[in-house]
Amino acid sequence: MNGRRDTIIKIAQTSDERGAIDALTLAFSTDPMVRWSLPDPVVYLATFPSIAKAFGGSAFQGGTAYIASGFAGAALWLPPGAGSDEESLKRLFDENVGDDVKENLPAIFEQMEKFHPTEPHWYLPMIGVDPAYQGTGVGSALMAEALKAVDQDGLIAYLESSNPRNISLYERHGFEVIGEIQSGCSPVVHPMLRKARRIIR
Repeated sequence: MNGRRDTIIKIAQTSDERGAIDALTLAFSTDPMVRWSLPDPVVYLATFPSIAKAFGGSAFQGGTAYIASGFAGAALWLPPGAGSDEESLKRLFDENVGDDVKENLPAIFEQMEKFHPTEPHWYLPMIGVDPAYQGTGVGSALMAEALKAVDQDGLIAYLESSNPRNISLYERHGFEVIGEIQSGCSPVVHPMLRKARRIIR
């Protein structure tokens, strides 16, 4: 595919939640960290939608979830003061991952917390594009639209890249790798930070 010139990005409504989560489930089906955690396809398909909702926290209710036309992709952003549903995340991982993964998760979550900014910021816990549309500009369109709100606030933005193939996309939108998160035999996750940019009117 050479690109989706017809891609339109909009804020997801409550009625869009299922389609957005489905798109993310397809997108993360080849994600190194996610599939290291949930290698069994049956368990992955049954569990990941709940994980995505928990990571996305109040994005759908707060109007900070974005979808591409045709549910080609989705991005769940959290503004300053909002967070993921950590209690549900811990429960979901505890109930569904194997013992070898489970023993490394506390160290991974501890490192994630260490890199997470303490000052007011926008957090992108989850962005993904249906594999059928990857490489067509959908991910870039999702990033550009959401970053308008970030820059309007003049705040920093933060994410963790669990797939090294996506780092170049994030870098094109101003994010920089600030470290590595890894434990045992887990894949490497790269925390990334984008400096504040204020829109000049």
